[in-house]
Amino acid sequence: MSHLELTDGARIAVIGGGPAGSFFSYFLLEMAGRVGLELQVDIYEPRDFTIPGPPGCNMCGGIVSESLVQMLAAEGIFLPPTVVQRGISAYVMHSDAGSVRIDTPMEEKRIGAVYRGPGPRGLKEARWDSFDGHLLSLAQEKGAHVIHSRVSQVSDHASGVAVGTRGRSLQVYELLAVTTGINTAALKLFDGMDLAYKPPRTTKTFIREYHLGAQDVSRYLGNAMHVFLLNIPRLEFAAIIPKGDYASLILLGDEINDELIDSLVESPEIRQLMPADLQLNEGACQCRPRINVRGAVQPFDDRIVFIGDCGATRLYKDGIGAAYRTAKSAAAAAIFQGISAEDFRRHYLPACRAIEGDNALGKVIFWVTRQIQKHRFTRRAVLRMVAAEQRRDIGGRWMSTVLWDMFTGSAPYREIFQRTVHPAFWTRFLWDNIASIVEQIAGFRRLRSPDADWKLPHTMDDSR
Repeated sequence: MSHLELTDGARIAVIGGGPAGSFFSYFLLEMAGRVGLELQVDIYEPRDFTIPGPPGCNMCGGIVSESLVQMLAAEGIFLPPTVVQRGISAYVMHSDAGSVRIDTPMEEKRIGAVYRGPGPRGLKEARWDSFDGHLLSLAQEKGAHVIHSRVSQVSDHASGVAVGTRGRSLQVYELLAVTTGINTAALKLFDGMDLAYKPPRTTKTFIREYHLGAQDVSRYLGNAMHVFLLNIPRLEFAAIIPKGDYASLILLGDEINDELIDSLVESPEIRQLMPADLQLNEGACQCRPRINVRGAVQPFDDRIVFIGDCGATRLYKDGIGAAYRTAKSAAAAAIFQGISAEDFRRHYLPACRAIEGDNALGKVIFWVTRQIQKHRFTRRAVLRMVAAEQRRDIGGRWMSTVLWDMFTGSAPYREIFQRTVHPAFWTRFLWDNIASIVEQIAGFRRLRSPDADWKLPHTMDDSR
């Protein structure tokens, strides 16, 4: 096709008002303002982010790293205290070999816990604002118009793309941004449009909200995110995140099912952490969202661009950060280059490929993590190494920094991988593995002694 570009008065439709849609609309309108271009942006979002529970929920763990907060602040996007339920200043890692606390490696590497909506089902007092609602309001302040309707039809049109909803006539737009995520049937709207686009590969995860009350949240969890290094097949990552009056249980892995969930919540590591009278098999609400584990094929076409989870996102972590990066890249391509498939191929696809390339290293790191999870002596070695590092100054905290960045998603997998191949990392880790094996053998021998009352400790004392 001949070159396509946005002109003065052009209309743009955005399907989905989550972070990707809000970021894209915000940056598109901001960049258009710089070049004196008047645009009309309509965001189609059927959810109401002021209603607790499923109607206002975007099914996400809700962790925002300090690095992302700083990047957003540089863009003029600030998160008010009413959006961040709790500041997380440490991680506590639990395993059957013990527990150890990991304080932030550097003061600026804090993270925040947020709700994508105002909170879980049954919320009695709304004391926080929705993260997604806040971003959507910023897009509206830039001039975007929100249409609270679900898109039911998308089709080609001679002068653009036609978008329709129930009870509303078809509207023709020069550009369509698809930011629906993958937990929706909206992507099926494009099946008949002869696009080269193929949706991402996904897997099922699990989120459950427990109501503890602010006092018990502080008592049992504090300002720390609790993660679990356990030998449970198909489990890549499990964590409990304190949020206001609630605690969010997050499970990531390969097709999380009831059997895997029960194995985790019935483990001693979970039972000993949470209040004794809390029913761990049920919560205030729960969901089983799917997440992107492999990016979409050609997330663009003439006048159409797929952004966020339905395009490319980071593996398991920092989906909000990936939405920010891809949305800004797509907006810049549309304003400064054009809106043809070739324009997006040259100026948007590289951002998606960078994320996918980084994810390839992430898969290697998670494979190594799975091998560590399979053996008690390697799990113990990790705890030994972290406990020793936490007694030192900031320098030399190799394992602590790797784990912090893995848990938070605050650094690219490339940087994490580079730290793990450093000779100092492996020298210390191998030494701790040897010490752990010797300790384990000595423990077995003592246990076999008829007069022995020694046993492996459940928790690891940092003073050891």
